[in-house]
Amino acid sequence: MNEFEKYPASKYARALLKQIPVWESDKAFAGVMGKIDFTPVTIPRCYFLHQAALHTASLPGDIAEVGVYRGGTARILTETSAPNQKTVHLFDTFEGMPEVDVQKDRHLQGDFADTSVESVKKQLGNFSNYKMYKGIFPDTASPVIDKHFSLVHIDVDIYKSVMDCSDFFYPRLVDAGLMVFDDYGSETCPGAKMAVDEFFSDKPETPLYLPTGQCIVIKIQGTRDARF
Repeated sequence: MNEFEKYPASKYARALLKQIPVWESDKAFAGVMGKIDFTPVTIPRCYFLHQAALHTASLPGDIAEVGVYRGGTARILTETSAPNQKTVHLFDTFEGMPEVDVQKDRHLQGDFADTSVESVKKQLGNFSNYKMYKGIFPDTASPVIDKHFSLVHIDVDIYKSVMDCSDFFYPRLVDAGLMVFDDYGSETCPGAKMAVDEFFSDKPETPLYLPTGQCIVIKIQGTRDARF
C-alpha cells in the first residue's frame, strides 16, 4: 500500500496532483514549437522557458543562452522576445563539450558535437534579434562584458561551465531577472547541480527547483553589482 492509499481521499488527491498540459492549448507556444526541427529539451521545460521570456519582457536588459546545441531553445527565446526588441546572445563551442571534470561530470569531452553555426542560423530563420559567439565561454564573453541581462538560460551540463556562467552573469542580472539552469535536476549532470548549489551558497537568493528538472534564480532587488 502506498501513501495515498492509506487515506479515503487518495483518489481525489491523485487527481489534484495530475499535471495539466497547459502548453497544449497555448497557441503562441505551439506556433514556436512547430518551427523547431529538433531539441532534446522536453516540452514542459521549453514551455517554462517560453513563459520566462514573456515574464521578463518588460525588464531592462538583454537575453543570453549558453549551450545552444542545435538551436531549439534559442528559437524559443529569439521568437518570443522579438516583439520586445530584445537581443538574444547565443554562446556555444558548436564543436561539442569542452574538457570535463571526471570527478564531477558524466558527460565526455566532445559530446553534442553534431551541430554548427550554420545549422543554428537555419533554425532561427529570418529573425535578426540575435548574436552568436563561437568558442568556450567565458572566453567569448568580451562583447557583452558591459551589458546587463533580464533572462539567462544556462544549459551547459558540466560543473566548470555552470560555475563560469554563474560567475559572469549573476552580477549582470537586473533586479527581478531570471537565471534558468536547465540541467540542475538531471541525473546525467551532477556537476551542474553541484555548481549551482556551491555558487549560491553565500548569495541572498535561493535556487528554486522545478518539477521539470530546471532550477531558477530570481535576482533580489538591490543585490545587483554596482559595476554593471
